[in-house]
Amino acid sequence: MHILALIGSLRAASYNRMAVGAAIEVAPPDMQIEIAEIGDLPLYNQDVETAGIPPVVRRLKDQIKAADAILFASPEYNYSMPGVLKNAIDWVSRPPADNPFNGKPCAILSASTGMLGGARAQYHLRQSCVFLNLLPMNKPEVMIARALEKFDANGKLTDDVTRKVLKSFMQSLQAWTVRMQA
Repeated sequence: MHILALIGSLRAASYNRMAVGAAIEVAPPDMQIEIAEIGDLPLYNQDVETAGIPPVVRRLKDQIKAADAILFASPEYNYSMPGVLKNAIDWVSRPPADNPFNGKPCAILSASTGMLGGARAQYHLRQSCVFLNLLPMNKPEVMIARALEKFDANGKLTDDVTRKVLKSFMQSLQAWTVRMQA
């Protein structure tokens, strides 16, 4: 099973990037997780789209088409998802007839230094999933609160409870993807 991860933070030491690294470690053995590059996308501009889809956008669209499911990992910025993730979603979903998100299973996780673990960003992302016709997995939810205390200086997840929940999350993503593909 091929999962494409879209990480809503460009920061090298992003807790969401670390969370995806931990997800890779605990994923079922027959699950391959690829991390998509979204930092090189231009800002969405319909004039640019009309002139022709940029190659970096086409690359991301093709990666999404090839994936069995999408794994979103996003911090929370100002009670919502970061602009870089919203920009990637806007580019990929345009034009509507060429929306590779359509009917694709997905799961959302978040990590934050705050007490809510990125919950509000997840809820806004779920609202976008409705319009995009993505099929988000509902449970279990992974919102890693106080991420600063749960990852070491090398980016490794050190919290056993979070690791256990993340493993269950990845197993559920596998089952959800099989169910949605049937």
